[in-house]
Amino acid sequence: MNIGILTGGGDCPGLNAAIRGAVRKGVNRYDDTFVGFRDGWRGPLEGLSDPLTLDTIKGILPRGGTILCSSRTNPFKRGDESVQKVLENLGKLDALIAIGGEDTLGVASRLYTEHGVNVIGLPKTIDNDLGATDSTFGFDTALQIATDAIDRLHSTAESHHRDMVVEVMGRHAGWIALHSGIAGGADVILIPEKEFEIEDVVASIKRRHDRGSYFSIVVAAEGALPVGGMPEQGDALDEFGHARLGGIGQWLEGELSKRTGHETRTTVLGHVQRGGTPTAYDRVLATRLGLAAIDAVHEGNFGTMAALRGTRIEMVALADATAVLRTVPLEDYAQVEALLG
Repeated sequence: MNIGILTGGGDCPGLNAAIRGAVRKGVNRYDDTFVGFRDGWRGPLEGLSDPLTLDTIKGILPRGGTILCSSRTNPFKRGDESVQKVLENLGKLDALIAIGGEDTLGVASRLYTEHGVNVIGLPKTIDNDLGATDSTFGFDTALQIATDAIDRLHSTAESHHRDMVVEVMGRHAGWIALHSGIAGGADVILIPEKEFEIEDVVASIKRRHDRGSYFSIVVAAEGALPVGGMPEQGDALDEFGHARLGGIGQWLEGELSKRTGHETRTTVLGHVQRGGTPTAYDRVLATRLGLAAIDAVHEGNFGTMAALRGTRIEMVALADATAVLRTVPLEDYAQVEALLG
């Protein structure tokens, strides 16, 4: 079979491992041929592609990013003519493996349901917010990077009696903030799923100082909001309608400095979290998902996504994977609150 592969949305540790797993199994077991579309959905839109062979994927397993590159192109946003161009280019293939998050897989789902494209999805996002899967590859690497950063900030915060704010990624889901905050021993964790009262954060920090702990670590997801919201950050949107977030860390630094009288500093981890070498866990998970995608193609199980359920890889409906974001349950956050302060 002639199979296409694309990677869309933000880059993510493990993308190359998924590509490698799919290509190696496809070539070695099924004698498939592969083409890699460049720059996400821009590839099939503009006919940008290169052959994927055993030679072209040599050495990519530990590499971060994606050898196919990526973009946030949305062909449905550009009109019927653009969608038709995508269909024409994909029509030359027997199947497409789309690797991405909510937006990339949302396009894949529409192409399947509305136009009958033979597509299989693979879940990647460091935010861990895709439905129908227990975990996405990329999350473990981002979590480890954030935890390492918090560990390092602990020592300087304690040495200088400072309060440190660590802003991590997480637009609508606070998985990175919650888990890195737990692993790094944070004193305050702020997530998008629950608006916070700035007075409660201040009170928590003051209690620590009163007990003789003259530093605090505050971990905040980029999408975390105080009750009543923050000042507008601008109205620029990408092709999927997402605003550019960021700024909660700096806002917290100013408010905490003013309200506590303590020296406060902010570290914004930003894109550091999704760059570089993937962890062993993410390499294994991405590889397993890539292997499952090839089997699904040969079984004709299109319109599905390979998902982690418990410890097993199962195929689930693409529509289920993109219907609802997987966010942190408030009861999970409530359990952790006993550790804070």
